[in-house]
Amino acid sequence: MSLFKKLQTIPAISKFLLNRYAPYRGAGIEIDKVDLANYHIRIKMPLTRKNQNVVGVHFGGSLYAMVDPFYMLILMHHLGSKYIVWDKSASIQFLSPGRGTVYADIRLDPTEIDQIKRLAENHAPVYRNYHINIFDELGVRIAEVEKTIYIRRKKSQANHN
Repeated sequence: MSLFKKLQTIPAISKFLLNRYAPYRGAGIEIDKVDLANYHIRIKMPLTRKNQNVVGVHFGGSLYAMVDPFYMLILMHHLGSKYIVWDKSASIQFLSPGRGTVYADIRLDPTEIDQIKRLAENHAPVYRNYHINIFDELGVRIAEVEKTIYIRRKKSQANHN
């Protein structure tokens, strides 16, 4: 494993790198907590001129962007390099205008990793659906995101001489 990849497994470094990721900085998205060992990432986004739409509430694209890669990242971390993990599809439903700071918690149950490994044993594609709720600071649900993740165990490379 490269030094850079090893550093990315340290929560403080992962959080630092993600918070400097240009699309997140541009939208005012902040990674609040990275706890990969416990399958959890928390994201927040205060309402600013960077992420406000024309009617003064959170821009929908920023709401989606704040939760976009995190199931994929948690899965990649726990499954390792023997698996391909890709976002396959996503949808977002806007439920209420976001007027202040909004939050989302991305969590996986550890048994999910074991189940995926069993399903992918024969190298067949596995599709997993995940739901993410985005809340405001009062606990009101602002949006619901559904993500479908594609996972496949890589076939081993045979050495041909």
